[in-house]
Amino acid sequence: MFKKILIANRGEIALRVIRTCREMGIKTVAVYSTADAESLHVKFADEAVCIGPAPSNLSYLKMSNIIAAAEITNADAIHPGYGFLSENAKFSKICQEHGIKFIGASPEMIEKMGDKATAKATMKAAGVPCVPGSDGLLESFEQADMLAKEFGYPVMLKATAGGGGKGMRAVWKAEDLLKAWESARQEAGAAFGNDGMYMEKLIEEPRHIEIQVVGDSYGKACHLSERDCSVQRRHQKLTEETPSPFMTDELRQAMGDAAVKAAEFIKYEGAGTVEFLVDKHRNFYFMEMNTRIQVEHPITEQVIDYDLIREQILVAAGVPISGKNYLPQLHSIECRINAEDPYNDFRPSPGKITTLHMPGGHGVRLDTHVYSGYTIPPNYDSMIAKLITTAQTREEAINKMKRALDEFVIEGIKTTIPFHRQLMDEQAYVEGDYTTKFMETFKMNEPKQ
Repeated sequence: MFKKILIANRGEIALRVIRTCREMGIKTVAVYSTADAESLHVKFADEAVCIGPAPSNLSYLKMSNIIAAAEITNADAIHPGYGFLSENAKFSKICQEHGIKFIGASPEMIEKMGDKATAKATMKAAGVPCVPGSDGLLESFEQADMLAKEFGYPVMLKATAGGGGKGMRAVWKAEDLLKAWESARQEAGAAFGNDGMYMEKLIEEPRHIEIQVVGDSYGKACHLSERDCSVQRRHQKLTEETPSPFMTDELRQAMGDAAVKAAEFIKYEGAGTVEFLVDKHRNFYFMEMNTRIQVEHPITEQVIDYDLIREQILVAAGVPISGKNYLPQLHSIECRINAEDPYNDFRPSPGKITTLHMPGGHGVRLDTHVYSGYTIPPNYDSMIAKLITTAQTREEAINKMKRALDEFVIEGIKTTIPFHRQLMDEQAYVEGDYTTKFMETFKMNEPKQ
């Protein structure tokens, strides 16, 4: 087992990893930028190393500084969390070269699944259902035009190196294709330095449902059931739940089997997520694989009583998994609390938290790194907390979430707490009748005076 793990991340996920390491008797090293000197992960780790100034490219994304921090503290493993370098094949390879275990996917695995066109070809070979689309990258606009006619509109153009919705365009009719093609390539080139595009048939009334998988170094994988992540804004998830209100037992088994087949086909090692689009007829199609821990992993932990970070560490240390598939025994909902103003188009709201009262009680979990007096820097993702409620039924979990949100007080900045409180009363959400298009018609009520 590892003696010391460096956490190459910040905020709530860094604190989350530190907690499990302490329970396992493993020493921890926090890394931080100058903007994060007062963050809780710095205070709770056994050691802390400043790795640069506030901008991510000079700190959390600067591989040489992170490797140097691991070497001077004698860390024998690095946990990358999510975001930043968690799916960076080059960083995974550098860790290997320096004799430091990367608690995540191998460089080959990240390369195979990180490029969406390659991932889709791999999944087709594994026999996993895929959305009808181009075989690999599009070579020209003329090819895109021909395939769109073949699949039938609507179609979706996607950047192969994409993420966070950049380089994606839905095209509903032929006359709009050229403009979408040019703007998507330009955006992808600027964001990722890669303007490669591929095309898929656009799935109407889709739900975004992902299956959590864990694979070990002996070729065995299992699934831990699904999470419904369909409530999104600009391709960023806002809330997630498990089990999905849209699932049937048959669909859960079919999707779980497909996810395990995918993981075992590529001999996947670690915790990962196989993401699917599910249409209104409950046909499911492979979308992508995330080769890391997900933001929303706590809801899975809550419904099957399972520490996913601990499992990541055990698998990385060579411990075999049981191979058992898990089904949810309870219902769990996660609301991402962001430092954003939901009454002002979700504009970021960094600044100092002047008052903080956290909710508690049975079935309430709060993963956060903030505290009263903490200043949220403007340099990073705006998520500051994850509020999770768990109960016997979906209705009880929603009622518990309403109560917890009413208790949750953050002053000094704007947050998405009012959005989530309204969401929990929205009839379509309460009935489980939502798709990835849900937020296109959602309107915030007037703020309470």
